[in-house]
Amino acid sequence: MDCPACQKAMITLELADVEIDHCVCCGGIWLDSGELELLMNAPEKVKQLLSSFCEDTTAAEQTRKCPICHKRMTKVLVGQSNPPLRIDQCRRDHGLWFDRGELEDILRRGQLDPESRILRLLADMFGKQFGNTTMELQS
Repeated sequence: MDCPACQKAMITLELADVEIDHCVCCGGIWLDSGELELLMNAPEKVKQLLSSFCEDTTAAEQTRKCPICHKRMTKVLVGQSNPPLRIDQCRRDHGLWFDRGELEDILRRGQLDPESRILRLLADMFGKQFGNTTMELQS
């Protein structure tokens, strides 16, 4: 599968029994539809988060193509936080694209990982490449 951001080949990694696709070049993460729920093991919280998505028709960011169907994805605003957080969502519900740091940001803002279980796994997997998680969790 090729990266929607930089078109390089992504690698597949297993995290908490969920296969995620990761681009080692740009640091982005692709989650197939339903994988965020599996990863978080909190379906109600994730459902609430997903229902907060609102299409951002004013986004100046470049649109990306879904790595599965190759159709343009939608830029969506996640929640009502400030500053706004935009991610890419496949219009055909194939999955979600997170640029570097966006998955970490969603986990923190949505309080989806109160015990930092997923953040620790991501930090172990990606090290310094995954935001500031490694340093923050060691403090």
